[in-house]
Amino acid sequence: MSTRMKMRLMTIGLCCSSALNVQAQVTISNPGRVVERNVEYRANSKIDQGINKGLDKIEDGVMGIFKKKDKSKAPQTPQSTNPPTDTPNDSQADNSGNPTDTPNRAGGSTDNRSDNANAAVSKTPASLKSYSKFDFVPGEKVIAIEDFMQDAIGDFPAKWNSSGSGEVVTIDGKPGHWLMLSKQGEYLPEFINSLPENFTLQFDLAANEKFSFYSTYLFVNMVAMTNPAKEFTKWGRFPQPTDGVRVGLHPQNAGSSGQTGITQFITYTKGDELMKNETDQRAFNTTNHNVVKVSMWRQKQRLRVYVDESKIWDIPRAFQPGVTYNGVVLSTADMHNDLDRYYVGNLRLAIGAPDTRNKLLTEGKFVTHGILFDTNSDKIKPESYGALKDIANVLTENVDVKVRIVGHTDSDGDDASNLALSQKRALAVKTELVATFGLDGSRMETDGKGESQPAEPNTSATGKANNRRVEFIKL
Repeated sequence: MSTRMKMRLMTIGLCCSSALNVQAQVTISNPGRVVERNVEYRANSKIDQGINKGLDKIEDGVMGIFKKKDKSKAPQTPQSTNPPTDTPNDSQADNSGNPTDTPNRAGGSTDNRSDNANAAVSKTPASLKSYSKFDFVPGEKVIAIEDFMQDAIGDFPAKWNSSGSGEVVTIDGKPGHWLMLSKQGEYLPEFINSLPENFTLQFDLAANEKFSFYSTYLFVNMVAMTNPAKEFTKWGRFPQPTDGVRVGLHPQNAGSSGQTGITQFITYTKGDELMKNETDQRAFNTTNHNVVKVSMWRQKQRLRVYVDESKIWDIPRAFQPGVTYNGVVLSTADMHNDLDRYYVGNLRLAIGAPDTRNKLLTEGKFVTHGILFDTNSDKIKPESYGALKDIANVLTENVDVKVRIVGHTDSDGDDASNLALSQKRALAVKTELVATFGLDGSRMETDGKGESQPAEPNTSATGKANNRRVEFIKL
């Protein structure tokens, strides 16, 4: 046997041994290594497949495995076949247009590693027109924001409790930090302790491509708890509830080839299931909508749930009268595939029912936090459609009313840039009200105040969120 052939056989043995070792490493509990482990796993899987394609390719792959890693560079993960959308999430940039993803914010160096690049794709960027049936209007006052930016990559978020495991990661093609959920467990955001009869809850949700039908739902539980630190664990795979509302989201239905997902709804009262339903949904799926925005809207007993522009649930008696709902619990069961996982980002809770008509016509001013813009831009995000339609309806029905549209930012960035951007955004709102809703432009004038008129101190994420706003002032 030739020396080269011996070397090739040794190479095959090393490759197989390496692949087996990586399989065993999947369960290692060090959260700071999960990203690297997944990269190694994918690399070894490719090499293992390459055995059937020629020994020379195997040798190249093996050399790549044992080559010393450059810690100064992010590991390269396979890119998705779908182009990433250029629509950063609102919570990743303040209304001054300044990204909040700054180095060393968590006290360490910024880590731009991605756990799974395949989570970050949507084939077609949404447009405002595509949201023409979207009637979601965010609550009047933001009381909680979670973008995980205070947490280091690889850590479990400091403001959460869990019976399982999760960690903060980044995703290729998407800004900011995300909470990755890849194991069975319950996850409690401890900063949410009240869910009044009028609130909105929004968050970004992603799942990897080729997510298995046999893997778990992501469950979002809005619940009543006396002792949250103890009781949140009851809202897992087989809940032992008292009172609560559960919404399940899953990106893969059986036999749908990734084109359709599933959603589930259950209302629990005094420990019993009062209502339950499950149905297909196309809004969240593994083919072209595996990164979406989820919007939940409670109005007394009624619950509406949207995924991107699609309304997937509208339940008139979801919440029960006389029950004090005071917590949110995310939960997952088992993952059928080791690489299946959910990612949650940009959680935003707001309270109060918008009262556009009364505030504008009677009080003379209406303020909204529901008109959102792309980073450092006056381009209006499509999910702003409901808030724009709300004010447009009032102006359409009251043809004699004229308004001044005023943009405001938080204090991030320099004064001059904030002022200019707030003016451009106010003008963009006017332009959209004319173009999309047919209002007479002569009834509207615009202005921008930048950061000069804060509604709250700019000392917290929620304070800054409430300062990023658009005002409509009756003239």
